[in-house]
Amino acid sequence: MADSARTTVLVTGAGGRTGHIVYEKLKHKADKFHVRGLVRSEPSKAKIGGGEDVYIGDITKAESLGPAFAGVDVLIILTSAAPQMKPGFDPSKGGRPEFYYEEGAYPEQVDWIGQKNQIDAAKEAGVKHIILVGSMGGTNPNHPLNSFGNGKILIWKRKSEQYLADSDTTYTLIRPGGLLDKEGGLRELLIGNNDELLATDTKTVPRADVAEVCVQAIVHDAVKNKAFDLTSKPEGEGTPTTDFKILFSQVTASF
Repeated sequence: MADSARTTVLVTGAGGRTGHIVYEKLKHKADKFHVRGLVRSEPSKAKIGGGEDVYIGDITKAESLGPAFAGVDVLIILTSAAPQMKPGFDPSKGGRPEFYYEEGAYPEQVDWIGQKNQIDAAKEAGVKHIILVGSMGGTNPNHPLNSFGNGKILIWKRKSEQYLADSDTTYTLIRPGGLLDKEGGLRELLIGNNDELLATDTKTVPRADVAEVCVQAIVHDAVKNKAFDLTSKPEGEGTPTTDFKILFSQVTASF
């Protein structure tokens, strides 16, 4: 049982690259948070050292989600469809790689139906705050990512973001730029809205910094019922962000 002094947080997509970092950060703050993870399979559960607090469920099947959501205070949604590169691409021959989505794992199924199922399950379970990690680029229907595997991924992500904003549940929408597998805590983070940062040279952000922003969003009321884009300055430029109250004071948009 989670004790009442701690906030129970469910991280979905906990086997993914960003989700795993969030899950680990919350585990290291065990005095404040009781963390659960939701993953798709036994191998994913084993990968993150899964004990009884790691649940297996399929977000595209609403009936599989109930146990993981029961008694949760905060939900952090980090599930996302992932395009796969078709084999046989040879960069030396020029041209562009082709992408596809695996059967049952198209953006419509994962980023729309799967996220809608999670939002509905959270509402039913009485979850108090839902933090959804989406993506920048959603204001442009012709964004190149939408053509990958003809999945229209950003269109479906945007649809689930809107569903959450309209859900009457307290929410935070975090839309990161291009995700980097780099160390966190070394960069100055930038807040934007409506993809304005995509027109600048600062349109990427380390996954570890996105993960830290997710954790900080739990405890800062300034980002409740708010939405923001998130990128970073290159390492060595600017001052690494340490004060999240100041960072979040720049967030003004509700969508």
